[in-house]
Amino acid sequence: MALLGMLLTAYLSYSAFSQSVPAFCAADSGCELIQQSRWSRVFGVPLALWGFALYGLLAAMAWRLPAKALRWQRLALVAVLGLGISLYLTLLGWWQLKAFCLWCLLSLTLLAGICVRLGLSRPQSLERAQWQRWSGSCALALLLSIGGLQLAYSDLLEPREDPQLQALAEHLQRIDARFYGAFWCPACQEQKRLFGSSAKRLPYVECAPNGSKGLVVRACLDANVSGYPTWVIRGRRYQQVLSVEELTRYSRFKAEQ
Repeated sequence: MALLGMLLTAYLSYSAFSQSVPAFCAADSGCELIQQSRWSRVFGVPLALWGFALYGLLAAMAWRLPAKALRWQRLALVAVLGLGISLYLTLLGWWQLKAFCLWCLLSLTLLAGICVRLGLSRPQSLERAQWQRWSGSCALALLLSIGGLQLAYSDLLEPREDPQLQALAEHLQRIDARFYGAFWCPACQEQKRLFGSSAKRLPYVECAPNGSKGLVVRACLDANVSGYPTWVIRGRRYQQVLSVEELTRYSRFKAEQ
């Protein structure tokens, strides 16, 4: 099963680095939304590549470790850790984006299967004290890993703002430009990524806070927004992702101001 997981995550890693859409991920589907969201990467590295490393570690440990009880404890620790993180990310995707990813669910199923297989093969020689120590270590590792992920997804570890991007975002605010979008829109996420840590300064208007099937907010209806992202700059409308150079030109921003 670990080898299947390696094949799965290798394919998803290739899709992430080649910026192609994985099979069975239709346009605007939950799968594409999650794959394009900010939660699809940790420290700039696609989650699929982290998953490949996890499955690779499981396969290597199962192949190389000699002692039965020790091998089981280490294998089970890594498998439970992977399952817990996968479940956390699945719930996070549903909580934040109201979406599930077929490929992510398949990986979650594989990890659950590995954990069940390990549970059924738990060595009888494992003493109660060893079991308690393993359970404690597992709980602590899971808590630290999920806490670290939550920290990585927060604003606390963001890199310092680029002065030029910060100035451009503040300029867009001053001239009453508007950037209409939706949190579940992959193109809107791409637009925000262009500004890095300064994305929070953009004149952003969330049009669909209740998801893709929820009601559109009044401000977006009044502006006749029909697609995302939509920019309104100096009275002109642009329904597309705009590069930093285009935003600079359309807004008549001068770097020295």
